[in-house]
Amino acid sequence: MVSKREVKYIQSLCQKKHRAEERLFIVEGEKAVEELIQSDWTIRQLYAAADWMAAHLSLNLPVQEASEEQLQQMSGLRSARAVIALVEMPNQQELPLQPDGFTLVLDQLQDPGNMGTILRIADWFGIQTIVASESCADLYNPKVIQSSMGSFLRVQVHYTDLTAWLEQYRAPILGAVLTGESVFMASPHERAALIIGNEGQGIGQQLLPFIQEPVSIPRLGKAESLNAAVATGILLSYLKRK
Repeated sequence: MVSKREVKYIQSLCQKKHRAEERLFIVEGEKAVEELIQSDWTIRQLYAAADWMAAHLSLNLPVQEASEEQLQQMSGLRSARAVIALVEMPNQQELPLQPDGFTLVLDQLQDPGNMGTILRIADWFGIQTIVASESCADLYNPKVIQSSMGSFLRVQVHYTDLTAWLEQYRAPILGAVLTGESVFMASPHERAALIIGNEGQGIGQQLLPFIQEPVSIPRLGKAESLNAAVATGILLSYLKRK
């Protein structure tokens, strides 16, 4: 069984500081771990319930049985999953100045659930590059990984100084702002960058001058605002249409 020391070590990886020091993060849940196993990412260790282990006897990976209580203690989520993977962070690929296709730019997006859902949305629309401000939620936060539903394996997230990057970007730059043109009327783009701002304050003042095409989602009801991930999905459904 898993030792108390191991449980404590896994718990520490829920904190960004320890993830960065160890270059390790955790992935929870059967679906996410199944996708992880099929990828080329390096799994250091698996901790799993007996039933999960019995269904994966042919698995050629280090796996250790853990009780439901231990899985709950190790989990960064409210309810434990049947399997937890300890995964090595891959070497960060260099951020291209001129990425192909459509690029999402995230400014101070701090909610891990939103961050992970936006990764999933980007994956759905075939977007492979996200450029994020350094104040955005950490890619390897357990809630980001969980809400991405495996899309973290396919979408590259680069953290950088957005001002410096946008100064060199050579394609249309769109921004989600309340006073923008209706996205219903906007032209689709094969190659462009779309800036999504902070959940409460929107896009930072220092980035507004870069926006060449402000876009918005017309409000037909009385809600004050939309969730950042929901808004991203709606905007992309129009901006990425054929």
